Amino acid sequence: RVGQHHVLTALTNALDQGRLHHAYLLSGTRGVGKTTIARILAKSLNCEQGISSHPCGVCDTCREIDQGNFVDLLEIDAASRTKVEDTRELLDNVQYRPARGRFKVYLIDEVHMLSRHSFNALLKTLEEPPPYVKFLLATTDPQKLPITILSRCLQFHLKSLDQTQIAKQLEWVLDQEGQPFEPRALQALAKAADGSMRDALSLTDQALAHGNGSVRLESVLAMLGTLDHRHLHQLLEAILRQDAPATMAKITEIATLGPDFDQLHAELEGLLHRIAMAQLLPASVQEQGRMPILCCQLAQAMSPEEVQLCYQIVLGGRKGSAWAP
Repeated sequence: RVGQHHVLTALTNALDQGRLHHAYLLSGTRGVGKTTIARILAKSLNCEQGISSHPCGVCDTCREIDQGNFVDLLEIDAASRTKVEDTRELLDNVQYRPARGRFKVYLIDEVHMLSRHSFNALLKTLEEPPPYVKFLLATTDPQKLPITILSRCLQFHLKSLDQTQIAKQLEWVLDQEGQPFEPRALQALAKAADGSMRDALSLTDQALAHGNGSVRLESVLAMLGTLDHRHLHQLLEAILRQDAPATMAKITEIATLGPDFDQLHAELEGLLHRIAMAQLLPASVQEQGRMPILCCQLAQAMSPEEVQLCYQIVLGGRKGSAWAP
């Protein structure tokens, strides 16, 4: 539940006030908490202590939902059950009351993968759902859902997590596990996760294996195939001095590190973008904490025309890198 405060606030108020909807749609990119929030909502609805925004987590129902074996929580992966026969078989059981819980909860993941006939079958149930049934739908692509389905759901869009949120959560996880780490390594992992907490945790597991039980910047950069930005600063400085031998030496040094060259171009583009921002709007860049000393020095050393020229060259190089010898 890292981030997503707008969704949690709305669901908390609805649960506390008893204003429950029969169908909820959670949308957002991968790994931002859609299925996790849906399971917590299922616990809130079925907790033996009563409907609450804070389920106890210790009753049999809460523990069984955590373990994935609660009889009245039916989790369906729509990507693997796209046929209308699968959907009808599933919905035929809607007429039966829950065996143990307060509500029978259908959690349908990647719901946009259902076929047109499957959506029609689902729509019939959403139009007149029994009072003891709740639908929790999760999708990464809500545009593919029919408007008739969307109009019958309470919709929540989960945002991608920013790097600070991800890094703080990784720090908390590693502290709980007692694993040593470097803060800059967590920043690198958070950036590579691209807004996905699940991806960040997977990368952290890899980093622990790669770093023999610790998360160090050097091993993380080697694992990700990225570079310390000091290499990029030094490369640009050599280009600005028009020092061809130093430029080629730095390129050779970078190549020996075995980076992902598409990612290298992307990092250079990002650096040049930050330099341009530092030249045009230094105050706003400083407020975001994105102008380290080296970047500031390059912003002063380069003219805006040079920055734009370098940016266009890097952009062209990235497009043509697939055909490089």
